[in-house]
Amino acid sequence: MRQSVRAESGFAYGVIGADVHVFGDGVPVYLLQRWAPGRRPDDAFLCEVPSRMLNARFQVVEFTGRTAELASLRRWRDEGAGLAVRWLHAPGGQGKTRLAEHFAQEAAGDGWLVVTATHGPGTVLPPPGSQDLRAGAAPERGTLLIVDYADRWPLSHLLLLLGNALLDRPGGRGARVLLLARGEDAWPGVRAAVAERRAGTSSQFLPPLSETSPGGAGSVAFDGAEAGAGSVLSDATGAGAPRAEMFAVARDGFAARYGVPSAGIAPPAALTGADFGLTLAVHMAALVAVDARRSGRRAPADLAGLTGYLLDREHLHWARLHGDGGHEVAPSGPAFVTPPDVMNRTVFTAALTGPVAPAAGRAALGGLDLRLPVERVLADHAVCYPPADPGRDTVLEPLYPDRLSEDFLALTLPGHEADYPAQVWAARTVGTLLRAAPGTPAGRSGAAGSPSWTPRAVTFLAAAAQHWPHVGPRHLFPLLDAAPELAVTGGATALSTLAALDDIPPALLEAVAAHFPSYHRPSPDLDAGIAAVSGRLLPHRLARAANVNERAIEHHQHGIRLFHAGRLEEALAMAEAAVTALRAVDRRRIPHPPSAREVEANLAVALKTYGTRLASLGRRAEALAVTEEAVTLLRGLAGHDERFVPALAGALLTLGRDLSRAGRWREAAAAAEECVRLHRALAASDPEQHEPDLSAALVTLGLCHGQTGRPGEAVAAVRDGVAILRRLATAEPSAYAPALANALSNLAAALARTGHQDGVPTAREAADLYRRLATVNPAVYEPELADVLAGLALRLLQAGQPREGLSAAYEGVTILRRLAARQPEAHAHALAEALGALSTMLLVTRRLDEAVAVADECAAVRRRMAEADPEIAPRYAFTLLNATGVRAEAGGARLDEAVALFGEAAEVLARCRDVPPGITGLRHAVGSRLAERLAAEGRADAADRVRRALDDAR
Repeated sequence: MRQSVRAESGFAYGVIGADVHVFGDGVPVYLLQRWAPGRRPDDAFLCEVPSRMLNARFQVVEFTGRTAELASLRRWRDEGAGLAVRWLHAPGGQGKTRLAEHFAQEAAGDGWLVVTATHGPGTVLPPPGSQDLRAGAAPERGTLLIVDYADRWPLSHLLLLLGNALLDRPGGRGARVLLLARGEDAWPGVRAAVAERRAGTSSQFLPPLSETSPGGAGSVAFDGAEAGAGSVLSDATGAGAPRAEMFAVARDGFAARYGVPSAGIAPPAALTGADFGLTLAVHMAALVAVDARRSGRRAPADLAGLTGYLLDREHLHWARLHGDGGHEVAPSGPAFVTPPDVMNRTVFTAALTGPVAPAAGRAALGGLDLRLPVERVLADHAVCYPPADPGRDTVLEPLYPDRLSEDFLALTLPGHEADYPAQVWAARTVGTLLRAAPGTPAGRSGAAGSPSWTPRAVTFLAAAAQHWPHVGPRHLFPLLDAAPELAVTGGATALSTLAALDDIPPALLEAVAAHFPSYHRPSPDLDAGIAAVSGRLLPHRLARAANVNERAIEHHQHGIRLFHAGRLEEALAMAEAAVTALRAVDRRRIPHPPSAREVEANLAVALKTYGTRLASLGRRAEALAVTEEAVTLLRGLAGHDERFVPALAGALLTLGRDLSRAGRWREAAAAAEECVRLHRALAASDPEQHEPDLSAALVTLGLCHGQTGRPGEAVAAVRDGVAILRRLATAEPSAYAPALANALSNLAAALARTGHQDGVPTAREAADLYRRLATVNPAVYEPELADVLAGLALRLLQAGQPREGLSAAYEGVTILRRLAARQPEAHAHALAEALGALSTMLLVTRRLDEAVAVADECAAVRRRMAEADPEIAPRYAFTLLNATGVRAEAGGARLDEAVALFGEAAEVLARCRDVPPGITGLRHAVGSRLAERLAAEGRADAADRVRRALDDAR
């Protein structure tokens, strides 16, 4: 059992059976709570304001429909083990939350542990006490984690959540994570990150409600008398439509709360229109129809009229409370004093801020000159809109559902023609709230001084602009034109929503893009939105490009944005487009040599990027050829103009890595040596700019030396790289800790080859660094941790600690088996290396049958790799020799298998054009040991054949 508790100023929040991730000020990044059915308020509370009945958490309407979608979720939940993540997306009001709530109820009833995660850094304080998230009495079941508004979470926070111990429990059916979102722009980045773990990924779109159904049992149709003239409720066959069925269920639920009969309450004729594809729209139609029947009013026929009707009822509620001088906020407290006009502005503010801590609420209202004490206004607002969770100390609970809140913002802002009063203060209020004010809590991910509610405010305004054409041109666009950085502060979801607006001016998006981080480096919490904006701007940028060279640059840069967002296939297409365009330019016909060299340089850079994209998708042979072409071009350019030397050095580093992956170590070493020479000269004149690349080149060179029989030079090169990285990581730990961990891992291997005793502590330091990194971002660093554990296992063996080495080897293999099962091309090499280390551990500890089985698994992995890429053949031969050696030690019947494998290894090596010295040495050692074992068991002829084979190979 594990309990994690964090206490700040006597206030504690904890979980049992999971982790708590907190910011430096002690506020949790997210809150985990065991799911429980929503509380059912009394009818009087619900009937005070009709919109309360639309809140999914109150479950006023019985769940109906969505049969196919539920079946898909059940299959996803029940198939397979391990971790699986699904992205469920649909526009606001489509019923995602209701579907997830019903699915959670089913799962809990089936014995699953159901947990919700709420993102609220800096805005929502957790309830005091602990959440018990242990699995309970149904270990054969798994854990279901539901995350609403997942597209609004920064990616780094989602990855923290997905690394929580809650999702990594042994046994049962594993864990399922259901991420709810409005769109799918953020999904590729999330998918790419979680796929690097042991997670299966899938997405599911929740479609609009159809107008008609094929009919069948359970369909509901109204007869003409009930529907009334002009209503269209069924198709030509008389079969009921899903919208009509949902209307009937919702109508009956609302009528029961109002205490009125539902018979004869018909839907509007517009129910078959496009607006009513939303679940929320159908529920609104049913609610207004019931409320209008009770009050004797006429229900509006269209969605805009329904929205206005419900908002009018909000105003009526504020007026009644203010007019009721005896209405007490608390039994012993003062009466409700806030007039309707002030409450209107406060509700508008809450729609922009969302629920916040009391201090933030006071800061938000403090700058609005409401003419009343802020504390009194907040207390009165809480009477109208109490916190969703009474256990949390929050204020400014907004209107629900979100779509109604967005419509309220739009209708309160001037410029529409709907029958609803706009307010002159609305635009001013938006501006005030999005400017920093004294005492305003700052956002963690936004620009300096931006209020913590900026992401919500910008996102909700952009969402409102999707449905109400006046919001963008009259309000949002001028606001962003004056302060375009607000869009970036709003985060990835706000950027994606803005990019999807049909009427947003490209010039405004360009102004926003000017505040993006450089495209050279990823920005995980923004990349999905940046890629969306970049994609929207690409046609405009291409149209204004003066020539093919400029168009290729636009493709190149957009491709990098796509790559950072996890949209790998699209990134590859952009890189290919840039290369194709630049290759088509006849550089001989360009009149000015400098211009020709610029095109050639851009082609070389585009080729280097294209090679990297090919490698990211496992197409390594193609990647190597492309990178070699880039180096050839840059070598020629650098010979004429020293400005191209840094680009040549960078391409040589990529080439060295590509060649090493292909097992062409001597060529890789030559490329790395040239790269180090160039970077040393560059770093001498500008260390800040070039030392990071020099350290990477030194580590790569050391790796190559280690594989080409130069162990002393390998240690020297990697040590130089580690020394640089230690200095850089001291100044910027987050930027250079990953590179330092990688360099330490390579240094440990190099030290081990020379028999140096520092190999084990160096490997331990590397593993410790990767463990810390994997805690923050398991998707990226768990594979690296597994790789370094394999190296640590060998170091421990060489240091005479085989049992501890065996433990490290098993841990690394366990991680990599899961990763390779999901992405074999990405993780096959690392898995083979780890399996080789594990088989050696098992051999040394005399667990011979297990050693044979693991060695065979390793050989099978390498065989598949060699079939796909012949350059892998030397590593495959190495694996066969390892399997031969394990069988030779096992003896007995295993010796015949050993002889066969030794012969197969010889055939593979005969086809290799470059055999590293290490493999040649291993072949001799394994063959000699095999011959010795054969002779010891009286099989002299077989032993002689093995010896002759060794002599022939010299």
